[in-house]
Amino acid sequence: MIPDRMLSEPTTRAPIAVPLDTSETATAVRWATQVGPHVAVVKIGLELFLRRGSEIVHQVRAVTDAGVFLDLKLHDIPNTVAGAARSVAGLGPTYLTVHATGGADMVRAAVEAAPDVTIAGVTVLTSMDAAALEAVGLAGPPREAVLRLAALAVGAGAGALVCSPQEVAAVRAEVGPGIVLITPGVRPAGADRQDQARVATPEQALADGADLLVIGRPITGAVDPGAAAAALAAAVRQG
Repeated sequence: MIPDRMLSEPTTRAPIAVPLDTSETATAVRWATQVGPHVAVVKIGLELFLRRGSEIVHQVRAVTDAGVFLDLKLHDIPNTVAGAARSVAGLGPTYLTVHATGGADMVRAAVEAAPDVTIAGVTVLTSMDAAALEAVGLAGPPREAVLRLAALAVGAGAGALVCSPQEVAAVRAEVGPGIVLITPGVRPAGADRQDQARVATPEQALADGADLLVIGRPITGAVDPGAAAAALAAAVRQG
């Protein structure tokens, strides 16, 4: 079941978020222009936001009416995260990420500071495998760590979760149908995994319960990002 907030997206667009992973304004705006007609959301991450600030949000909005996903992964004491969330809430993002490892009080602070934004709790980064988790002191395999952090974030009011496609079915069973599940680490069949450790195809991620697929380099690294986005969007809608 797709939550109501996802049904509000234009029906001609696929449930894909394209990361504008660049530090250059012109490149980000060009990508947003090209992919915007085909996907639900464009994602602005730390590199671009820290280099260009809030102005990049306005520039992207000027070329597309796709949703804006601020992937800032806030992680600090609750008061500081509340202030940061409040600062960017005025930009009107659809989603804003915070690290669930910051704890329930921190997630709740973000939710309360930005009531009109869907706060997305990041569980375990898709670049991390079991060995990487053990090295930073997170007990158990990735699936168990993801489920613990998912339950914590939702309990604190998060309306969305970020998890790898390999855990999405278990997370859906854990949190039910009312939470938006955002899955990085999505790669079309045969695509390079690059720095992602836990991946799946778009079709598998959606079948397992994902609502929004983060697909970056297979689109933005293409000769024609607009055509690549259109092709992937068509395949996702058909699937």
